[in-house]
Amino acid sequence: MSIQKKIVHNAAAQVVGKIISTILGLVAVIMLTRYLGVEQYGWYTTVISFLGFAGVVVDFGMLPLTSQITSERPDGMDEHAFKKHQHYIFNNLFSFRLVTAGIFFLVIPLLAWLFPYPLQVKIAISFTSIAFFAISMNLVSIGWYQTVLKTHLQAIGEIIGRLVLVAGIWIMIAFNAPFLPVMGAITLSNVAYGVFLLYSTNKMIKIRLVYDKVIWKNIYTKMWPIALSIMFNVVYLRGDTLILAHYYPQTEVGLYGAAYRVIDIVSQLGMMIMGLLLPLLATYWSKNMKEAFEHFYQQAFNVMMMMALPVVAGGIIASRSIILLFSEEYLGAVAPLSILLLCIPAVYIGAMFGHIAVAMNKQKATIWIFGSNAILTIIGYFYFIPRYGMQGAAWMTVFSECYTAIFLFLVIQKHSKVKLSFQTLQHICLSTIAMAGVIYFVQNLHIFFILPIAAIVYIAFLYFTRVLTKEFILDIVKKTPQE
Repeated sequence: MSIQKKIVHNAAAQVVGKIISTILGLVAVIMLTRYLGVEQYGWYTTVISFLGFAGVVVDFGMLPLTSQITSERPDGMDEHAFKKHQHYIFNNLFSFRLVTAGIFFLVIPLLAWLFPYPLQVKIAISFTSIAFFAISMNLVSIGWYQTVLKTHLQAIGEIIGRLVLVAGIWIMIAFNAPFLPVMGAITLSNVAYGVFLLYSTNKMIKIRLVYDKVIWKNIYTKMWPIALSIMFNVVYLRGDTLILAHYYPQTEVGLYGAAYRVIDIVSQLGMMIMGLLLPLLATYWSKNMKEAFEHFYQQAFNVMMMMALPVVAGGIIASRSIILLFSEEYLGAVAPLSILLLCIPAVYIGAMFGHIAVAMNKQKATIWIFGSNAILTIIGYFYFIPRYGMQGAAWMTVFSECYTAIFLFLVIQKHSKVKLSFQTLQHICLSTIAMAGVIYFVQNLHIFFILPIAAIVYIAFLYFTRVLTKEFILDIVKKTPQE
């Protein structure tokens, strides 16, 4: 199969898989919020935020790092030798990940007992850490799939995990299970996802534990700027929920968690798109193919804005209908959701420039951004959250995401010398305004009626303004390197 066809299949599998897994994930969230109620959903949010905090710290940027390192072909190496080289590099990455994640997730659950959380939350953290260990191990496999254009395996694994999740929650509800067995079902779903990826990867590469001092040193050298940035990143990504849990009851945490869950869901698409583009951008930059790099740089920006702006406008107008999916008990989450939606463009742009920094090997140049942001945001959290609760947390989240996006943009512009065009953005804004106007008049309908109406109007305006064309969709295929 040609490179072009592989990329088409790869992208299609990612998009279809993400749509299916997102729908299943939304079903699971609706089931959880309705079954647990606001207080116990607050417990769930605290568990996920605590371990998510740890998970992001131990992330080390393994996904983009794996994709980058396994894509680097030494000069003069033939295809057969390069394949063996890739497998050897992967096994070192896998071993490095196993050791670091294993140690980390053995220690982190013990720290939970030092916090004034309910007993059920502390117990749940202890065994749910297994789920986050599985997620950490998955990053290496996913990075490899991006390199070899086999991300359909990730999509299948994610769907399997979500099916286990929905089935597990349904069984727990049917048997009227308490909180801890529900968390057990959530843990099982992540383990199922991890087992599938491990099995699939082992069929492609004979996985074995390897320690090559030179390669591990190279991993560390490339990793530490990303890892340091991520450690700063985690402060403002997860710190809000943990600080909120310290000052306010679990019901407040539950409402904020419901609003933030919506943001998590819509943010995943941006990360997926940039994950697909990263190997291409890294290749073009390393080979000094300036025209192709500039082209994908611009296209990435256009796609990110095309996805982000309608989410903001439509989401704010229809925020009440969105929250009603969780039940009327969560209507207190409408206000923080409306605020949090404002950060979506910054989240997408931040993801874009963060991935481009990795592609350009400019991670070190961005560390100060995440460090200064962490300091400013933590100060803001401790000032605003005690005074304004979840709305204070939401506004500080918007600030932190915008801060990161703006300065990442400036750094990448400085080093790439690529000038972005905003001509397409004007048409995207026009299409978004038209869609928002229609949503305003149908906002009292059920969200499942609002979504297709909004999508039809938005896509139609993108088509009429010549933003969405056949050439635009197939452009990535035309511009890929030949075999």
